[in-house]
Amino acid sequence: MLIPTLTTARVVLRSFRASDWDDYARMNADPRVRRWLGGDLLSREQAWTQMEAFLGQWALRGYGVFAVESEGLFAGRIGILHPADWPEPELAWTLAASFWGRGLATEAAGQVLQWAFANFGWERLVSYIPPDNAKSRRVAEKLGAVREGQIALRGFVADVWAHPAPGHGVIV
Repeated sequence: MLIPTLTTARVVLRSFRASDWDDYARMNADPRVRRWLGGDLLSREQAWTQMEAFLGQWALRGYGVFAVESEGLFAGRIGILHPADWPEPELAWTLAASFWGRGLATEAAGQVLQWAFANFGWERLVSYIPPDNAKSRRVAEKLGAVREGQIALRGFVADVWAHPAPGHGVIV
Protein backbone atom coordinates (compact mmCIF):
# COMPACT_ATOMS: atom_id res chain seq x y z
CA MET A 1 0.00 0.00 0.00
CA LEU A 2 1.53 3.26 -1.12
CA ILE A 3 0.26 6.49 0.40
CA PRO A 4 1.77 9.43 -1.45
CA THR A 5 3.05 12.58 0.19
CA LEU A 6 1.68 15.77 -1.34
CA THR A 7 3.09 19.19 -0.59
CA THR A 8 2.08 22.80 -1.09
CA ALA A 9 3.80 25.98 -0.01
CA ARG A 10 2.45 25.64 3.54
CA VAL A 11 1.28 22.07 4.11
CA VAL A 12 2.44 18.49 3.86
CA LEU A 13 -0.22 15.84 3.25
CA ARG A 14 1.04 12.43 4.35
CA SER A 15 0.13 9.10 5.87
CA PHE A 16 -1.09 9.00 9.44
CA ARG A 17 1.55 7.91 11.96
CA ALA A 18 1.22 6.51 15.47
CA SER A 19 2.86 9.73 16.67
CA ASP A 20 -0.21 11.68 15.42
CA TRP A 21 -2.46 10.01 17.98
CA ASP A 22 -2.23 12.59 20.77
CA ASP A 23 -2.84 15.54 18.44
CA TYR A 24 -5.57 13.72 16.53
CA ALA A 25 -7.32 12.74 19.76
CA ARG A 26 -7.06 16.31 21.05
CA MET A 27 -8.59 17.67 17.83
CA ASN A 28 -11.48 15.20 18.04
CA ALA A 29 -12.14 16.05 21.68
CA ASP A 30 -12.67 19.72 20.78
CA PRO A 31 -16.39 20.61 20.60
CA ARG A 32 -15.64 23.40 18.09
CA VAL A 33 -14.27 20.81 15.66
CA ARG A 34 -16.71 17.98 16.39
CA ARG A 35 -19.72 20.27 16.01
CA TRP A 36 -19.37 19.85 12.23
CA LEU A 37 -18.78 16.09 12.41
CA GLY A 38 -21.96 14.97 14.12
CA GLY A 39 -21.30 16.61 17.47
CA ASP A 40 -20.07 13.60 19.44
CA LEU A 41 -16.60 13.99 20.92
CA LEU A 42 -14.23 11.09 20.29
CA SER A 43 -12.34 9.33 23.05
CA ARG A 44 -8.63 8.68 22.57
CA GLU A 45 -9.45 5.09 21.61
CA GLN A 46 -12.07 6.20 19.09
CA ALA A 47 -9.57 8.61 17.57
CA TRP A 48 -7.08 5.75 17.19
CA THR A 49 -9.74 3.54 15.59
CA GLN A 50 -10.62 6.33 13.15
CA MET A 51 -6.95 6.69 12.16
CA GLU A 52 -6.85 2.92 11.58
CA ALA A 53 -9.97 3.16 9.39
CA PHE A 54 -8.40 5.95 7.34
CA LEU A 55 -5.32 3.79 6.74
CA GLY A 56 -7.53 0.80 5.91
CA GLN A 57 -9.36 2.77 3.25
CA TRP A 58 -6.05 3.33 1.45
CA ALA A 59 -5.53 -0.44 1.34
CA LEU A 60 -9.08 -1.18 0.20
CA ARG A 61 -9.67 1.64 -2.27
CA GLY A 62 -6.25 3.01 -3.23
CA TYR A 63 -7.11 6.49 -1.98
CA GLY A 64 -7.99 7.99 1.35
CA VAL A 65 -7.48 10.64 3.98
CA PHE A 66 -4.15 12.34 4.59
CA ALA A 67 -2.76 13.70 7.83
CA VAL A 68 -2.01 17.41 7.42
CA GLU A 69 1.13 19.09 8.74
CA SER A 70 1.74 22.82 8.78
CA GLU A 71 4.91 24.39 10.17
CA GLY A 72 5.96 20.91 11.31
CA LEU A 73 2.84 20.46 13.45
CA PHE A 74 -0.11 18.11 13.03
CA ALA A 75 -2.92 20.34 11.72
CA GLY A 76 -5.76 17.96 10.80
CA ARG A 77 -6.97 15.62 8.09
CA ILE A 78 -7.90 16.20 4.47
CA GLY A 79 -8.52 13.72 1.70
CA ILE A 80 -10.95 11.41 0.00
CA LEU A 81 -13.38 9.86 2.46
CA HIS A 82 -15.37 6.93 1.10
CA PRO A 83 -17.00 4.68 3.72
CA ALA A 84 -18.98 1.71 2.43
CA ASP A 85 -22.31 3.53 2.94
CA TRP A 86 -21.27 6.78 1.19
CA PRO A 87 -22.84 7.07 -2.29
CA GLU A 88 -19.63 8.46 -3.82
CA PRO A 89 -16.15 9.59 -2.78
CA GLU A 90 -16.07 12.77 -0.71
CA LEU A 91 -13.40 15.43 -0.57
CA ALA A 92 -13.40 16.04 3.18
CA TRP A 93 -11.43 18.39 5.42
CA THR A 94 -11.10 18.89 9.14
CA LEU A 95 -8.48 21.08 10.76
CA ALA A 96 -7.71 21.64 14.42
CA ALA A 97 -9.26 24.94 15.53
CA SER A 98 -5.84 26.54 16.05
CA PHE A 99 -5.28 26.26 12.27
CA TRP A 100 -8.60 27.79 11.18
CA GLY A 101 -8.74 31.02 9.23
CA ARG A 102 -5.38 30.71 7.48
CA GLY A 103 -6.54 29.31 4.13
CA LEU A 104 -4.85 25.97 4.81
CA ALA A 105 -7.98 23.89 4.15
CA THR A 106 -8.44 25.48 0.73
CA GLU A 107 -4.76 25.08 -0.15
CA ALA A 108 -4.56 21.45 0.96
CA ALA A 109 -7.94 20.40 -0.43
CA GLY A 110 -7.05 21.99 -3.77
CA GLN A 111 -3.89 19.87 -3.87
CA VAL A 112 -5.90 16.72 -3.07
CA LEU A 113 -8.39 17.58 -5.84
CA GLN A 114 -5.59 17.93 -8.39
CA TRP A 115 -4.04 14.65 -7.28
CA ALA A 116 -7.35 12.76 -7.30
CA PHE A 117 -8.47 13.99 -10.71
CA ALA A 118 -5.03 13.26 -12.20
CA ASN A 119 -4.93 9.71 -10.82
CA PHE A 120 -8.44 8.26 -10.86
CA GLY A 121 -10.24 9.57 -13.95
CA TRP A 122 -13.18 10.83 -11.92
CA GLU A 123 -15.49 13.41 -13.45
CA ARG A 124 -16.26 14.90 -10.04
CA LEU A 125 -15.88 14.67 -6.30
CA VAL A 126 -18.38 15.86 -3.72
CA SER A 127 -18.15 17.41 -0.30
CA TYR A 128 -20.91 16.86 2.26
CA ILE A 129 -21.20 20.05 4.32
CA PRO A 130 -23.71 20.84 7.07
CA PRO A 131 -25.91 23.71 5.82
CA ASP A 132 -24.86 26.00 8.70
CA ASN A 133 -21.10 25.43 8.30
CA ALA A 134 -20.25 28.73 6.63
CA LYS A 135 -16.47 28.21 6.86
CA SER A 136 -16.55 24.89 4.99
CA ARG A 137 -19.03 26.30 2.49
CA ARG A 138 -16.53 29.10 1.72
CA VAL A 139 -13.76 26.53 1.22
CA ALA A 140 -15.97 24.61 -1.24
CA GLU A 141 -16.82 27.82 -3.11
CA LYS A 142 -13.13 28.83 -3.32
CA LEU A 143 -12.41 25.40 -4.79
CA GLY A 144 -15.04 25.99 -7.49
CA ALA A 145 -17.66 23.60 -6.11
CA VAL A 146 -21.36 24.14 -6.74
CA ARG A 147 -24.16 23.22 -4.34
CA GLU A 148 -26.39 20.51 -5.84
CA GLY A 149 -28.91 19.79 -3.11
CA GLN A 150 -28.94 17.83 0.12
CA ILE A 151 -28.38 14.30 1.35
CA ALA A 152 -29.09 12.46 4.59
CA LEU A 153 -26.05 10.52 5.82
CA ARG A 154 -25.78 8.66 9.10
CA GLY A 155 -28.55 10.66 10.73
CA PHE A 156 -27.53 14.15 9.62
CA VAL A 157 -28.41 16.32 6.65
CA ALA A 158 -25.66 17.83 4.53
CA ASP A 159 -25.50 20.01 1.47
CA VAL A 160 -23.89 18.25 -1.49
CA TRP A 161 -21.16 20.37 -3.07
CA ALA A 162 -19.89 19.06 -6.44
CA HIS A 163 -16.29 19.63 -7.49
CA PRO A 164 -16.14 19.05 -11.25
CA ALA A 165 -12.94 17.70 -12.75
CA PRO A 166 -11.08 20.10 -15.01
CA GLY A 167 -12.80 20.10 -18.38
CA HIS A 168 -16.09 18.79 -16.96
CA GLY A 169 -19.14 20.78 -16.03
CA VAL A 170 -21.10 20.06 -12.89
CA ILE A 171 -22.80 16.70 -13.29
CA VAL A 172 -26.19 16.41 -11.69
